[in-house]
This record gives sequence, structure tokens and C-alpha cells, in this order.
Amino acid sequence: MSLHVDIKNGIKDAMKAKDSVRLAVLRGLTAAFTNELVAKGKMPQDELSDDDALTVIRRTAKQRKDSIEQFKTNNRQDLVDSEEAELAVLQTFIPQMMSKEDIMKIAESKKAELGATDKAKIGMLMGAVQKELKGKADGGDIKEVVESLF
Repeated sequence: MSLHVDIKNGIKDAMKAKDSVRLAVLRGLTAAFTNELVAKGKMPQDELSDDDALTVIRRTAKQRKDSIEQFKTNNRQDLVDSEEAELAVLQTFIPQMMSKEDIMKIAESKKAELGATDKAKIGMLMGAVQKELKGKADGGDIKEVVESLF
């Protein structure tokens, strides 16, 4: 069963369990999936592939993280708590990301493969590593690791 269908079915389970936070997040994801389908020129009743669904979920999680930072800056702990609860639900659908140590191994091998010896090649190395680790590692972690190699 696809991730899209799992989330749609999760709405029913959240209703039965009277879990309002989970229900709100799953409904929001379903709406985001529909928007993504329409943006791709498909019918709203179609199904997203698992890769596309994960992209939407990651985008939504990133929005929650950004909101949490903004709310913390403005001392709105009530809003921070609700965003963190929603983020926790979203993270149940996102696969575990690679550690910086694992990223370092791949980045070092790519650096040797590309012959990147000076800082001028950092963009090329960054692109190659991101392409290989797409969806497996956080972009910020990749950037940090690649920059540490020079």
C-alpha cells in the first residue's frame, strides 16, 4: 500500500481515536497531496508516488521547523508546543536520515572521484553528493560536511 493511501486511511483511525492533532496533520497532508497532484497536471483523485509523497511530507515538516524557530524568537511557547506536536506526527512518516559520519564517507569518496582539491570545486562536489544522497540525508548536514572537507 502506498504512503498516500496509508495517510488517507490514517485519517479514519485518528477520528476513531479522537486524536485531534494527528487528524489535523493528516488532513493537511491530504490537502497538500491534492495540491501537488494538481500542480503536476494530474486529477485530484489520483495517487502520488511514494517519492512525491515524501517530498511533500518533508516540505511540510520543514515549514513546521521554520515556524517553531519564528515562534521561539517571538516568545510564543503555546504555538511552539502545537507546532512541535504536529512535527512529531510528520516525522513518523519520514525515514531516518543518515548521520554526519555516513555522509562524510560518501563525500570523501566523491571528492576523490571528482578530483576536487580546492575550494573552487565545492559547488560541484556539493551537487554530486546531494544527487547521490537525495532523500537519505538532510541538506544542511550535507553542506556542513562538504564544507568541512576544504
